[in-house]
Order: sequence, then C-alpha cells, then structure tokens
Amino acid sequence: MDRSEIDLTAELALLEITDDERDRLEREITELLEHFSAMNEVDIAGLEPTTHALQEGNRLRQDVLRPDASIADEILEQAPDLEDRFIAIPNVL
Repeated sequence: MDRSEIDLTAELALLEITDDERDRLEREITELLEHFSAMNEVDIAGLEPTTHALQEGNRLRQDVLRPDASIADEILEQAPDLEDRFIAIPNVL
C-alpha cells in the first residue's frame, strides 16, 4: 500500500495522520499484505470448508429430564415472592 492509498483511506475515515504515522502505517500494512500473499501459496486442495477450526461436534449435554425434578421446587423455595408457581418481581417501568 503506498502513501496515496493511505492518505485516501485516512481521508475517507475522516482521520488526520502525521507523517510519522503514515510511515508506520505504510510499513505495517505492507507487512500484513505480505503475510496475506503467503497464505495464497498454501495448497488447500482437498480440504473441506469449516466454520470453526476446532469444531469436533456438539459439546452440549443431552437434554434429559432428571428423575428428581425437584430442582424447580428448590428454586421456588428461595424466591422472595411467588404468585402461584411463578416468581414475582417488582415492576420495572
């Protein structure tokens, strides 16, 4: 990326940059572009697309009804105020 592209990008982003910042950006953006071009050289033939690099399957537990479904009763016992079997909360608005 050359100075004119950096100046145009800064102008479009409504940024004012100094000459030192422009020089630093030119070096850093050039390094990034070199890294990206190196990625183009990697042979990816035969690789299937992935949505996540480490995805090995669903890590959620099975949705199983517990035989001691008393957890709801335990929660309701701790609630400060109940209406029927619902936890009552103060009006927010």
